[in-house]
Amino acid sequence: MAMAMTDDQIRDEAELLDQAERTATQIRQTTSVHPRATIDDAYRIQDTWLGLRLARGEQLVGHKIGLTSRAMQAALNITTPDSGFLTDAMVVEPDSELSADRFCDPKLEIELAFVLGRDLTGSGPDGKVTVDDVMAATDHVTPAAELIAARSHRRDPDTGRTRTVVDTIADNAADAVIVCGGQRISSTTDLRWVGALGYRNDIIEETGLAAGVLDHPANGIVWLAERYRIRGRRLEVGQTILAGSFTRPIDVRPGDRFRFDFGPHGSFALRFAAP
Repeated sequence: MAMAMTDDQIRDEAELLDQAERTATQIRQTTSVHPRATIDDAYRIQDTWLGLRLARGEQLVGHKIGLTSRAMQAALNITTPDSGFLTDAMVVEPDSELSADRFCDPKLEIELAFVLGRDLTGSGPDGKVTVDDVMAATDHVTPAAELIAARSHRRDPDTGRTRTVVDTIADNAADAVIVCGGQRISSTTDLRWVGALGYRNDIIEETGLAAGVLDHPANGIVWLAERYRIRGRRLEVGQTILAGSFTRPIDVRPGDRFRFDFGPHGSFALRFAAP
């Protein structure tokens, strides 16, 4: 592992991001203070932040994969996939109402979530996970939306500097809330052709097909499983894995109403309280 930050610096950064999340107040980018910080450092910050949340009583329920589609990579000027954690405090029911003021620069993405029916392990002699392994370990797939929130500035207001993948990973891949709705999708379905329409205030904002995620949404999970495998970790039974957005992010404003229509796989809504 390549690391440039000390343990104390890692913890300080995690505590700053945690405070930014809890107060909905954006902070400076991690790399503006630690320009030599590596991706490994960023994941250490993320893991430390998760530890803070677990110590408060939250429970790990899954993981998210981000920056897997060309649409999202272009939107954020980043080319490397990333991942983050999901806790039970981040899960909301479909058709809920939230306050936009709870989040830093909130946006919504449309994707698929995989719920594992057993631990995900590789079937080959090298232990690597394949798409077939992902599908075999999946109990079901469900329509989902993710609310992302940038606790550190996407673009520094003073310098105009955009945040790097290190900043994004340290910020838990920007994940803040997940919502799953619609109908369960059989793992025998050709998931590449699952599509969705995203409406804000009854106006269509985004459309996409799940093939936009690395040609098959399970490929993102293959990437995450390999990253975990080389670190002695794995994706576990019962966990929910957000496979990555196949649309660009949609801005969220107080008073907005969103509807996510997955056609034959159902639809669900999310509302944000009026100012």
